[in-house]
Amino acid sequence: MANIGLVLKQEISRLTRKELRSETQSLKKASVQYRAEIAALKRRTVALEQQLSRLAKTISNNAGVKADPEVTGKVRFTAKGFKSLRLRLGLSAMEIGTLLDVSAPTIYNWEAGNSNPRARQLERIVALRGMGKREIRAILQNLSK
Repeated sequence: MANIGLVLKQEISRLTRKELRSETQSLKKASVQYRAEIAALKRRTVALEQQLSRLAKTISNNAGVKADPEVTGKVRFTAKGFKSLRLRLGLSAMEIGTLLDVSAPTIYNWEAGNSNPRARQLERIVALRGMGKREIRAILQNLSK
């Protein structure tokens, strides 16, 4: 006959393992579920950040200065007039470039008469002619955000 102490010890160990297995199994399931949820949230965050980036680019292209396309066909561009407009509004070449979606050297080339704006920029220039300093400062602040 087997030692009763040994048999009791083995039975207690078996029951303990069984109990621990049931407890840890539920924890493992919860852990797997949480990891899957975290991964899904990370994927969604990346997708939302990409969407936000696309929207910001779209807004920055559209949020600047808008003009009526019918009026721009009748407008002519002169370098001297453009420079006086920039000075009247108190804008630097970089600021007016931001409004027109071009670089500062492009602005200087327009003012020097080395090049002329395209139709899209000409529309925005026409819109700038009808604006005041406060309106333009407000637009620049919105674009810088």
